Amino acid sequence: MNVLYEDNHIIIVNKAPGEIVQGDKTGDTPLSEQVKLYIKEKYQKPGNVFLGVVHRLDRPVSGVVVFARTGKALARLNEMFRTGSVKKTYHAIVANAPQQEAATLEHWLTRNERQNKAYAHPREVKDSKKAVLDYLAIGHSERYSLLEVRLHTGRHHQIRCQLAAIGCPIKGDLKYGAPRSNPDGSICLHARNVCFEHPVSHQPIDVTAPYPEGLGLWKMFYHNKTLQLPNDPMMLFSVVNMKLRDQYASLDALCDDLDIERTELERRLAEAGFEYSAEHNKFW
Repeated sequence: MNVLYEDNHIIIVNKAPGEIVQGDKTGDTPLSEQVKLYIKEKYQKPGNVFLGVVHRLDRPVSGVVVFARTGKALARLNEMFRTGSVKKTYHAIVANAPQQEAATLEHWLTRNERQNKAYAHPREVKDSKKAVLDYLAIGHSERYSLLEVRLHTGRHHQIRCQLAAIGCPIKGDLKYGAPRSNPDGSICLHARNVCFEHPVSHQPIDVTAPYPEGLGLWKMFYHNKTLQLPNDPMMLFSVVNMKLRDQYASLDALCDDLDIERTELERRLAEAGFEYSAEHNKFW
């Protein structure tokens, strides 16, 4: 278990593919119990340890998972997730390059409980729910593309289903059209980053989860992804912050590599209401 951040009220860990967040019918030890044991042993807690499950990731998915360590934090985080105050960024390795480098996808999803699968429809149908996400292509190889994804809604298997619907199934995701599975049973969907205001201290929390180590394709994309800066201000904001978070210790270093004047980049983002914070090395 890889702890990314912890304090008295919250703990954030990097879930490995194959782990379950909360107990299910398989009887496998869930990540939540591993975190409880970690807290109990590290802080020598007597009796039962409180841990609130705030959200989940599918079993074959990896990345950031936030837990609450107090009842106060749990109640506030539940409300923050419900209202969309918690910003989550996912990275997905998909087969085929999408027709557009950046786009917003809108579908209506239905869910088949027996199959544990979602289906995408271009318009509203019976028992469907609207699903919206933004994606940005941030890397390409001969056979695959690396997409950064931000959700506007939180539907069952939403990213997996919507990307498959545009002909870009996630690598290893047999359920949604991938031709073969990954050797470790994972799918190439990773909850890369979470950003929110701390539910108690109100300080900014910005946590990034390293890619899984089992599949070399993640490492290849991390070291070789290249892209042109998009014109759309929201996409530009996402790309620049991703670069600063993953690869560059300062805005000047990023601008040098991209061959763009820092003043010009700051001007373009300021027009959209974003300002650079040297302390946090990101735009807000």
